[in-house]
Amino acid sequence: MYLPSQRRMLSSMTVQLSGRLARSDRRSPGDFCPIDRAMQVVGTRSAMLIMREAAYGTTRFDDFATRVGITDAIAASRLRELVDAGLLERRPYREEGQRTRQEYVLTDSGHDLIPALVALGAWGRKHAVRRGTPTVTHEGCGATVDVVMHCAEGHTVDEDQLLVTG
Repeated sequence: MYLPSQRRMLSSMTVQLSGRLARSDRRSPGDFCPIDRAMQVVGTRSAMLIMREAAYGTTRFDDFATRVGITDAIAASRLRELVDAGLLERRPYREEGQRTRQEYVLTDSGHDLIPALVALGAWGRKHAVRRGTPTVTHEGCGATVDVVMHCAEGHTVDEDQLLVTG
């Protein structure tokens, strides 16, 4: 039995392809590929960081722009795209003595992106190391949170056990 790192050294192919995807003359699956479609929605640094901030509880336009470090024009564009994609929802709010404004909150689809954000963060902590990097922990016990692949039956799945069919 090999450790995951040893398996990676033995073969450059870790994910198995099946059906038309396994053909050597296959073309890019384009919009049929769920990774491609996801990247069309959240494939920019600013979109992912806005989603990070929304997951942290940020809701106000100015706070998104400031916390992500982007211009108001980029914030407006990305927030509009994320609303159009169904990841965020606009809700009106009004502070006393002020005009009505919009806040942005995660939809169910936006909440479903949180494990991907946690996984990207874990990758960044391991492979793009910087001092002072935040860590995601379980509030209940303080242990570091890991994102683990498992099938619908609950089995833990290693990368060499993945089969992409199409």
